[in-house]
Amino acid sequence: MGFLRWENNEFISTATISRPPANALSGALIEEIDSWLDAVEHDQDVRVLLIHGEGRFFSAGADIKEFTEVPSGAEFTKLAQRGQRVFERMEAFSKPIIASIHGAALGGGLELAMGCHIRYVSESAKLGLPELQLGLIPGFAGSQRLPRFVGFAKAAEMLLSSDPITGEEAVQWGLANKAFPEEEVFEKSKALALKLAQKSPVSVKAAIDLLQYSKRGEFQAGVDKEAELFGEVFVSEDAKEGIGAFIEKRKPVFKGN
Repeated sequence: MGFLRWENNEFISTATISRPPANALSGALIEEIDSWLDAVEHDQDVRVLLIHGEGRFFSAGADIKEFTEVPSGAEFTKLAQRGQRVFERMEAFSKPIIASIHGAALGGGLELAMGCHIRYVSESAKLGLPELQLGLIPGFAGSQRLPRFVGFAKAAEMLLSSDPITGEEAVQWGLANKAFPEEEVFEKSKALALKLAQKSPVSVKAAIDLLQYSKRGEFQAGVDKEAELFGEVFVSEDAKEGIGAFIEKRKPVFKGN
């Protein structure tokens, strides 16, 4: 059974993340997102992509239990690289991708959202990268995209404290485009998608291509380094403690090794 379902209508492909209870971002879900992109990339009846979560959340984080099945730091680096590749594909995709975020976009969920071109959020949504709380670091380019949106100082605060910000704060800091009451966010996202679908696909693709040049030259080097360190940190004793504490629902005790 898949975790992502989508339907195409009015030039819009709407994908729904359906992995209760938290829509956690697993490796299988990332592969399904990649398959969604494959399915619509050359479909002339699809001009805009829209992704949202079913239930209480957009995506409340990566699948931590899946991490316990990864046998080595090298495999953990490969896991990061696979996610990075898909989210980079999203950001450079020839058709606009809108994330409609309610409830929470945390960890891998926020990294997925940051791979989209536009983010509409509910005012009360929680957005953050809490990986350090588990003795880990972001692995899907979150450490590189977050500073681009919110600036170095705010990104440092969010990463190091693990504290999320609200949807309203995300708009103020540039992480999201607009915030709405929770019951309106998907409707507003759909309205934007309909508006973008009226544009010329030729000029839209050109505009997205041009936006890619705004990335600094060091971006890819930073992404590569993130994947490398993702694997190195994973094999630390602190990471084992953090993951174990999360699963056991207790506070971790980190010792710096």
